[in-house]
Amino acid sequence: MPARNIVKTYIKNAYYHIYNRGVEKRTIFTDEQDFRVFLSYLKESLSKPVDKLKIKKSFTLKGSTFKGVPRQPKNFHQKIELLAYCLMQNHFHFLVKQNDNRTIKSFMQALCTRYSIYFNKRHERVGSLFQGIYKAAMITQDPYILHLSRYIHLNPGEHTKDLVNTYSSYGEYLGVRKTEWIKPDFILKYFQNKTFPETEKFNSYKKFVEVYKKDSGEVLNKLTLED
Repeated sequence: MPARNIVKTYIKNAYYHIYNRGVEKRTIFTDEQDFRVFLSYLKESLSKPVDKLKIKKSFTLKGSTFKGVPRQPKNFHQKIELLAYCLMQNHFHFLVKQNDNRTIKSFMQALCTRYSIYFNKRHERVGSLFQGIYKAAMITQDPYILHLSRYIHLNPGEHTKDLVNTYSSYGEYLGVRKTEWIKPDFILKYFQNKTFPETEKFNSYKKFVEVYKKDSGEVLNKLTLED
């Protein structure tokens, strides 16, 4: 049976669930360093780019000093907005907004290629790290965006009860952390406006995530990672 969400529809100002796992479901984050390197690449991709005048005009590579500006990673500030994320040992989930027509493709290619090069070098391996190209499902209804954020933030619940101190954006949603390149406000505003039955029943995002009984994965159906 072919994997879902391989064929993608790219639309300006649309929301997407992006996900992928390790080839043959293998580990892609072995320890804290791997998680933090991946997050540092995300940060560099989504943060406001450094002023070129402030970049050092010399750099060191393999013990030698070179004049010139080191190659800068591709930047997608204001082109891709990251609403929610979660990194698990063998897969990841993003909820993003694409502000133009096809930026997701460039964003994911740059991010995954860069991380694969790092991972293979560090762990002395060769070959593909991820299970094919990333999957992307467009979200066409606002309630699905709400449930997708919950689905993403509950992922670490398979291994821990402490959802805040995981490699996810849940801490940003609860106000424990403030991270400029993560954008929780779009979803949190639903709880201010009481837009849906779920937000009328619960007066906080935390209660919606942790107390709500319905399985968000069942609500989302084919928008989630397949087994």
